Formats: sequence, C-alpha cells, structure tokens
Amino acid sequence: MDPKTRNALALVVIVTLVGLALWQALPLDAKITQGLDIKGGLSVILTAEPLGTAPLTEDAIERVETILVERVNGFGVSEATVQRQGANAFLIQLPGVRDAREALDLLGKPGKLEFVELASITDTATLDLATRQIEVDRSGDTTDLPKLDGSMYEPFMTGEVITAAQVTTDQFNNAAVSISMSKEGSDLWADVTTRLYPTRGQILIVLDGLAKSAPAVQEPILTGDTQITGSFTFDEAKRLAAVLQSGALPVEISIDESRVVGPTLGQDSLRQGLLAALLGLGLVAVFMAVYYRGLGVISWFSLLIFASIFLGVLALLSRLGAFALSLPGIAGMVLTIGLAADSSILQFERFKEEVRLGKTFRSAAKSGTRHAIGTSIDADVVTLVSAAAIYLFAIGPVRGFALTLMIGILIDIVVMTLFTRTAIVLLAESVIAKAPALFGMKGGDQRA
Repeated sequence: MDPKTRNALALVVIVTLVGLALWQALPLDAKITQGLDIKGGLSVILTAEPLGTAPLTEDAIERVETILVERVNGFGVSEATVQRQGANAFLIQLPGVRDAREALDLLGKPGKLEFVELASITDTATLDLATRQIEVDRSGDTTDLPKLDGSMYEPFMTGEVITAAQVTTDQFNNAAVSISMSKEGSDLWADVTTRLYPTRGQILIVLDGLAKSAPAVQEPILTGDTQITGSFTFDEAKRLAAVLQSGALPVEISIDESRVVGPTLGQDSLRQGLLAALLGLGLVAVFMAVYYRGLGVISWFSLLIFASIFLGVLALLSRLGAFALSLPGIAGMVLTIGLAADSSILQFERFKEEVRLGKTFRSAAKSGTRHAIGTSIDADVVTLVSAAAIYLFAIGPVRGFALTLMIGILIDIVVMTLFTRTAIVLLAESVIAKAPALFGMKGGDQRA
C-alpha cells in the first residue's frame, strides 16, 4: 500500500472511531454508569472464611460468588456489582441503597433453610422457643431472640432441594414466598405431606436458626411446589426469596468494611473531578500551543480525539455492565491526559531534532515520528503492566483507577499511531515546508 493511501485510510479509521464513540457516549450522564462513590449507596467488602476445620477451596469461593450475585440481583438494585477481590474477598456495590443494616443482613445471611416435623420435637423448651420466634417474627424484630440449635431437632429436608423461589401472596393476600423443588425434594415432600395430612400434622420451617412458621398440612403436596408464609412485607419476601433461590453459603462471611456514600457528596465530588480533568486538559492545550505553535494545534485535535474515543469506550463498557465511573477512575483519566500529551511531545521533538540534523521535513516526519512512537509504546507498556498488576491484585475502588489508566494507554497508542503521526507527515509534505516558523521550526535543507 502506497503512503498516501495508507495515510488516507488511517484518517478514515480515526474519523469513524470518533463518530462511533460520540454516538455511543452522548449524552454522557445517560450513557456512562456512575459508580457508588458518585451516585451514592452502599459499598461492602466481605471476606469468606472456612466453616470449622474444612479448608477453603476454590469451588467454595466460586459458589459464594454465585450466591452473592444472585442475592444482589434479588435485592432489586440497578447497577449493583459483585467483584472478586484477591483470594477470598468480594467487593459489593449497591448504588442507591440507604438502609445499610438491611442490605448487610441480606448479603451475610447464611441462608440455611430446614424443614422439621413439629411432632418430632419432644423437648418442651425447644417447642416454646420455636413458638416465641414465630410470634415475635409476626410482630417485631427477632434479632434479640436466641436461635434454635441444630442439636434440638432433626430436619427431614434442607433448602438444598429448592430450585426456584419467588414472591407471591397467600390466601389472605399477604406476602409469601413460593418455592419449587428438585425431583428428590418433591418426592420426599410428597411422602411427608401425604403421611401428615390425615392428622393435620405441622411442618416447622426454620431459616438460620429462627422458626418462621409451622403450617399444618391441609392436603398432600405431590409436586414439590409449596409456600412459605409469615409476617413478611413484600420487600422482606423479596429478600427471603433471593436468599432461598441462591441457597446456603458454604463458608462463614465476615464484613471487613462497609460505608454509605450520600448522593450529594458524590455529585459534588463528580463536579470537582470533572473540573480538574477539564482544567488539566486546558492547561496542556495552552502549553502545547505556546511552545509548539502550529504543531501544538495538532495536539489539540489529538487530545480531542483521545477524549472522544475514551468516553465512547467507557459508555460501551457501561452498557455491557463492566464499568461504573468512580472518583479513582476520574483520577486515572486525568493521568492519561498527561500520557497522551507526552506522546505528542515525543513525536514533535523527534521530528524537530531530525530536521536540525539536516533531513527534509518529509523525511524527518516519517522517520522521527516512527522512532518516537516506538519510544512511547515502550513507556506505555511499562505503565500498562503496572496498571494491570494493580487491577488484578488490588481490592476496592483503586481498581477503577487502574482500569481507566489501562484504557487510556491503549487509546493513546491508537491515536498517536493513526492520527498524530499521520497529521505530522501530511503537514510536513505541504504546509510546514512553506511556513516552518509557524510551527516553531527553522527551515531545513529541503533538497533531499
């Protein structure tokens, strides 16, 4: 491919990328997801610990991640995220959540559901405690009540057989949770309900050591579809369904950190962060124009193209659910402005240096920008590796900084290769040769 065709193709590609990016990104407030520290909400770091002496296996951690994702989805919070952090920690972000206690209770609840034949419990104290738990659950908070110990009863079935759970209503139009069971659970449930039906025997339903209800069997249930009733509000039923749907946690969960961010503080921080980014961009643009004159104007277009593509990528990642803009992320964006400007400076300086060595503007533009791009890529790769290490091993919002830094580095390589170098080469063949002083350069030997 001849140089003119290659340059034209590079400009077509960059214009297309900018057009697609702006189409994807505008309007910014609707297309780029705002993170918790900007929008406000709850951020939690949970750590998984083994149960008893059992080792903490990778399978158990993957199961915990699956359960947490299902519980977060069941919570009904849009743009909520669960991210694995290191070997056994999870960062959970719930934008818009204000009731931290309620959310933490959902996330950390063991989720151990047990079904017990009430007649099988012969200890009076256990029966009294179960009755008190059911009564208090209907009228208030069961937090201060002692829990049923597993040694006090023998469940005939656990929540492991549940395949689906959803919010419904009972015969009195109160909130309830309907559950479906696996074939094994359905068969066992059919046997027990068929046996208890003639005497209207009761089945005690216990969740995490707290008795929720003890309904009498009114008829044999042969399909495994049944209903858990209690003093639920619809929100409580929705959270219970999320816990039952996801199943019991195979590990102990501890809360390492939790913080609530107010939306007012978040929006103020966003404005300040964007102001810093715009101010940085403006100062760089002024410096480039003063010091490099006409070449500095090229850097203006380079930075605008860089920013447009950057926003388009962030909007695309937001649409895919893989990105939410955070304050550390904005810091990473500000840093990449400097990296993008540095790439232009390296090309300008190498171009000017080769002109001073006696090369023609055309020859100096081609060789100088090529060598400068090689140097820039070397530096960018070093920074990219450092950012990747932070992203892979860091815990918490600092990963947002690493992500935007990596994205910025990759876009910088694209822009300096397709646009900045192409613009310098094209101008060197025409405008710069006719008015070198306008570009901060002295006339070179243009005979060769």
